[in-house]
Amino acid sequence: MRVALFATCVNDALYPSTAIATVKVLERLGVEVDFPAAQTCCGQPQYNTGYRRATEPLVRRMARAFEGYDHVVTPSGSCVAMVRDNYPRIGARAVAEGRGGEPADAAASLVPHVHELTEFLVDVLGVTDVGAYFPHTVTYHPSCHGLRVLGLRDRPRRLLEAVKGLELVELPGSEECCGFGGTFAVKNAAVSEAMGDDKIRNALSTDADVLCGADNSCLMHIGGMLRRQQAPQRALHLAEILASTEEEPLR
Repeated sequence: MRVALFATCVNDALYPSTAIATVKVLERLGVEVDFPAAQTCCGQPQYNTGYRRATEPLVRRMARAFEGYDHVVTPSGSCVAMVRDNYPRIGARAVAEGRGGEPADAAASLVPHVHELTEFLVDVLGVTDVGAYFPHTVTYHPSCHGLRVLGLRDRPRRLLEAVKGLELVELPGSEECCGFGGTFAVKNAAVSEAMGDDKIRNALSTDADVLCGADNSCLMHIGGMLRRQQAPQRALHLAEILASTEEEPLR
């Protein structure tokens, strides 16, 4: 099994510990992980802001970067959703508008191999207990892409429930958007902030030590609001919880 890590732009620039944690978890489970150096942005920022044709070169680059791997794993539901949900549309549109079939071929070669981390652990490896230890109270926020586009359902929760020492508490209004949405948070800042206020109010009501999620874009938004309010709760990616062990605990 040849597995490649797709780190993503956000993790590479701001949360490298999440990518490192992903590799630690996979290697603990006996998976050999490569990091193709040619990888770059999946094109989600361009696509979401209307620069659809500008995304086509990134589709081709992604396919070349991860060519030959059985699985491409990433700790980012939004980037997986971009690849699986939008790459085929980009390819079909290029064909329809007479720009050739290369983007469609690139999408077809890549899409079946791309997995969000919790999908890969539960569905491909058949694992829920990854040997993690995290003696804290945790509440889980499901991001919109993972919940509505990928249909992750209970996979993240099953992984968290198997972590030794972890107490999982229900987040009120868990399926409501946190308000980030990429450029939405920039163009509609007041609405984004109001939605974020609702999310952190619900999160703080749980008295959990940690608000956990599987997408750092959401956690950046939620965590930033928590820090500005000097709240006692912290936002943390699920991969970092799964990487924590009794021998090397995450503080």
